[in-house]
Amino acid sequence: MPQPKPQPSNPSLKREVHIDREQVSAALARCLDELLPKTRLDLSYEIRQEPKAAEPGYEHPEVSVEFSGADQELLLQHNAELLKALEYIALRWIRLDPQLFDRVRFDAGGYRGMRIEELRLSARVAAERVRETKAPFRFNPMSARERRIVHLVLQEETGVRTASEGDGEERQVVVYPAAAR
Repeated sequence: MPQPKPQPSNPSLKREVHIDREQVSAALARCLDELLPKTRLDLSYEIRQEPKAAEPGYEHPEVSVEFSGADQELLLQHNAELLKALEYIALRWIRLDPQLFDRVRFDAGGYRGMRIEELRLSARVAAERVRETKAPFRFNPMSARERRIVHLVLQEETGVRTASEGDGEERQVVVYPAAAR
């Protein structure tokens, strides 16, 4: 798999690393063309190279893969476990560095956008609850991507702070009152 290209955006800031979008897109197409027929799922896909984000945000992939077809709903069952598994397998197959997995996003039926909105709403409700009760709030375990979204949303909220606790698949975001340590 292609090595990432370091591209400094500001010498005083941490260097940004970008993937070679064309090479990653081609590798994903080869992978999916070989893998999907073996799944016997009625799915098609479209790979898009996304424009670079002007501002930091919740999720800005450089390459996105959108699935459609008669079996699209199967990808989304059980919190999109199959979609996430397919994404993980494909990214490992093409040997993308795990630190760059968030540069590629698989989606079906707008699931990822809806999930981001759900996380944003849940984070704001949790912040309000923590401010009112002065008691910590613990989210269920979630992926690193989803934890990052919750942390980013709650950076904008006053009176609370966040921490990730736990290990591996059980890692959770905990929201604390800002004064509590």
